[in-house]
Amino acid sequence: MGITKTEHFTTTQNELAILAKAMGHPARIAIIEYLLKTESCICGDIVNELPLAQPTVSQHLKELKNAGLIKGNIEGNAICYCLNEEGFTKLKGFFETITSYLTTKECC
Repeated sequence: MGITKTEHFTTTQNELAILAKAMGHPARIAIIEYLLKTESCICGDIVNELPLAQPTVSQHLKELKNAGLIKGNIEGNAICYCLNEEGFTKLKGFFETITSYLTTKECC
């Protein structure tokens, strides 16, 4: 496996890449969409919504949490998940920059 050389990129570029990679699976998009519909939920609720086994859902939740897109709070013997505003604010800023560029520039 090759070296990624992430140290050659800015902190912001590396953070955005981690966020984008975390969203790069349809199951994770489905989890985010589910969390948008509900204020918070436990892992079991998400498992009931997706056609995936509980360990698979847990792995996707872990990836989203490690990237900073969701947060989880322990409530009893369950974990309650919700969206992490900070991660989505970074993505929003990046996509607003792209959108602004596209509305003011013409492609060749």
